[in-house]
Amino acid sequence: MSETPDGERPSEGTAPEASETTGGPVMGLLARGLELWLRQQCDAIERLEIRLEGSGLRLLRGRLDGVRLRARRVVYQAMEIEEVELRCDGIQVRMGSLVRNQAVKLESPFRIQGQVSFSGDGLSRSLSTPAWRSLGDGLADDLLGLTPLAGLRIREDRLVLRAFASGDREPVEREVAVRADGGTVELRCAEGTPHARLPMDPNIRIERAELGAGLLHLEGEARVSP
Repeated sequence: MSETPDGERPSEGTAPEASETTGGPVMGLLARGLELWLRQQCDAIERLEIRLEGSGLRLLRGRLDGVRLRARRVVYQAMEIEEVELRCDGIQVRMGSLVRNQAVKLESPFRIQGQVSFSGDGLSRSLSTPAWRSLGDGLADDLLGLTPLAGLRIREDRLVLRAFASGDREPVEREVAVRADGGTVELRCAEGTPHARLPMDPNIRIERAELGAGLLHLEGEARVSP
């Protein structure tokens, strides 16, 4: 899990926060079911807020009009995400699982739009894990001509990648600009070359990528399957 601003990791015993929605007991039941489902998909979520749109009657018929979600300090498949803001419209849900106090079951694929933000420290830690090390080393090789990646940080509107040349004690560093291109993220060195493109899941499309306030912000949409 990522660190708090003062450098301390959040206490594992701290109870996470989740929003309660209005709309009666059926909507409240679904909110809790969605929270359970989301926590099952993630390694950790420090704070989670869910807002449901619709009515209990439509929900009993298997239709939810929309969901708005905000979360902080999320770890998904070993990737640390500082902030998440997502929205989706129109979801088919199966109510029977909720009655049995299970995670919500989704009837069909749906699309979500939103933004995720990453800190430099979180990215650096994530790219050092076994799940993402090959990606980090590939970026170091493409952009620095060296491997493995020793770390990265955010400096104003640039990512700074670093690696060590053989036998050197001081790292080689290079500033990299980021932008959305063709549904993915392109990283290009300040002098224009070399550049690299992030491999992207075909169900995800990135429409905006920028650096600001010490974070990397990615905005786009994704197709989610049950």
